[in-house]
Amino acid sequence: MSPSPLRAIAHPLERVLKVRPGEGAVLALAASYFFFLMLGYYLLRPLREALGIAQGADRLPWLMTATMVVMLLVNPAFSAFVSRLPRRRFIPLAYRFFALNLLVFFALFHLLPGRGGAALGYVFYVWMSVYNLFVVSVFWAFMADTFDEEQGKRLFGIVSVGGSLGAIAGAAVTETVSREGVFGLSERASAGVLILAAAVFLEAAARCVGALARRLQLSDRAGGPREPGPGALEGLRLIAGSRFLALLCAFILLSSLVSTILYLEQGAIIADAFPSESARTAAFARIDFWTNVLTLATQLFLTERLIRVFGLRAMLALLPAISILGLGALWVWPSFAVLVVLQTLRRGLHYAVDRPVREILYIPLGPGEKYKSKPFIDTFIYRSGDMLGAWSPALLSMLSLPVGAAAVAFSTLWLLGALKLGALHERMRRSLSL
Repeated sequence: MSPSPLRAIAHPLERVLKVRPGEGAVLALAASYFFFLMLGYYLLRPLREALGIAQGADRLPWLMTATMVVMLLVNPAFSAFVSRLPRRRFIPLAYRFFALNLLVFFALFHLLPGRGGAALGYVFYVWMSVYNLFVVSVFWAFMADTFDEEQGKRLFGIVSVGGSLGAIAGAAVTETVSREGVFGLSERASAGVLILAAAVFLEAAARCVGALARRLQLSDRAGGPREPGPGALEGLRLIAGSRFLALLCAFILLSSLVSTILYLEQGAIIADAFPSESARTAAFARIDFWTNVLTLATQLFLTERLIRVFGLRAMLALLPAISILGLGALWVWPSFAVLVVLQTLRRGLHYAVDRPVREILYIPLGPGEKYKSKPFIDTFIYRSGDMLGAWSPALLSMLSLPVGAAAVAFSTLWLLGALKLGALHERMRRSLSL
């Protein structure tokens, strides 16, 4: 019997993407889940960036400090929440909670005079900084539960393709809707459209979680062997008792610190180059668009091969090495053109290579590390790096030290930490295989 037309198309595609029989349905659902998650986020991200610098880029350090404080307060509550419900319930509920928050912001932006002014814009900025880290951290924790390490090396790049397609679509839509004069929408109306659409796509992501839970036959009861255990502070206890998790904290802290120094420079350059909120939103969306084009191309054709040929240790070191070179170039030539090239390259490789590799590290760990330690690392530790990076320029200025040189020095420490983390992971894998 000749193969069906659908099978004739699917077979060579599976060979190119390294997909094995029985993996296709779960992989498609996982990629769809990430697609809706990132589509919704990238509809909002440029709006958040524009609101953050609406009263000047000098407000960003205070906003990042506020975000870190909120993260510290939210993490124990989230940890307690996941202790009481199984994964198939608490993940969709978390997404629907954030979707409800978006509906509240939509109402406030439209009902309050002047869209709520700078104060509401800053509240939205801090809320978005919490939202985006939690929803993505939970996504990757679920993926680390769904696939084993061998599958992660083959398939996490493909799972990430779904997120890249969503990010490209979101950035393109946001740039179009936000461009002055397009569709005749005011700034208020265009922001409202983006917020409502993001809430809809969060619900779509929640439904993908439900479909995956049914296919994987996840338990309806909390407290099972693959469910997070009790205790709001369990994640902190696990980090304190694990050299590997402590080193991962240092890696994330340095990564975030370096990224934030670059982020502040981006805000200052774009604020000087573009006069209006709409023009700045469109500029941020343009960077997002080209970043995700690079990400998608890398995920489709290079991620699995790079991991297979060079290994996790070398891939963990890739982004710090590029940051050393790129930040040095931006220090010498602080222009919008150099910024676009550096941000596109750094962020593209982060999403295509660095993030999948980092998430593979969690696969052998237990549910407590994945759903309690990991969100703490991905949110509070990450935002602590943000805060340190945000205040670094002012401190360095007081000490008469150049920010560019410090950024290169921090990137060098990040590179050394990446090599150490990769070596420790290799020793852990060898010990588990004995």
